[in-house]
Amino acid sequence: MRGLSRSSLAEVEERFNAVAGSADLGTLSDELFAIADLLDREHGLRRALSDPARAAEQKARTVRALLDGKVGEAAVATTEAAVSARWSRAGDLADVLERLGVVAAAAEAEGQGTLDEVEDEIFRFGRVVAANPDLRRALTDAAAPEEGKRQLLRDLLGGKVAPTSLRLISQLAVHPRGRSLETGLQEVGQLVAQQRQRLVAVVRSAVDLTQEQKLRLAAWLRSSYGRDVHLNVEVDPRVLGGFSVRIGDEIIDTTIVGRIEEVRRRLAG
Repeated sequence: MRGLSRSSLAEVEERFNAVAGSADLGTLSDELFAIADLLDREHGLRRALSDPARAAEQKARTVRALLDGKVGEAAVATTEAAVSARWSRAGDLADVLERLGVVAAAAEAEGQGTLDEVEDEIFRFGRVVAANPDLRRALTDAAAPEEGKRQLLRDLLGGKVAPTSLRLISQLAVHPRGRSLETGLQEVGQLVAQQRQRLVAVVRSAVDLTQEQKLRLAAWLRSSYGRDVHLNVEVDPRVLGGFSVRIGDEIIDTTIVGRIEEVRRRLAG
């Protein structure tokens, strides 16, 4: 989000933080996802609730009349704050509600002591999807019934991943909101990591790193970036030696392949 929407996001997050503490976070997450999905389906409603020409109080009253008794007070209050804010584009309204649904789920996982598991499981599932075209097709088929996708994920992941992981992965598969499944998983992984204000580093190596190597690498990155860093390690046999680290748009490449490519670029230049 940019400009006006970024400042509005901060205001809505402040209201969310004030009401989420007394709510069941898993339920709040589901409710915010459902409201975001409703706004995606009902274009007229989304336009009306994001229209800057309408008074904020009028839009808040519309939300309460629509949602009161159907979702919890925390979800109503958060949505009231969202429609009362001003957004750079109408789609940002649903985006912020989905975002806060992810934050609520991550906060629940942190309270349960499973936040690290959720980060790892979302990352690993992204790699599973990338390596299995049939699974990807089944989960991204727009004509496939929503419940069929949810059941497929329950069969694959039920009892094998944290409940929060299943909740977030299912939301992305059933309601991609214009993103590829891989992009959605990456975005959600970043939001989950932010629950502890950590950076996420994707590490590519020919072999899995030992626990000692991971600890040393995490400590080095922490000293370099001034923040805790969560490592997602991807084993890639194409890496001939060394490893690469990607944090956001920045890449630290110590692989032999990376060095060869650098030499090629210099020769070509």
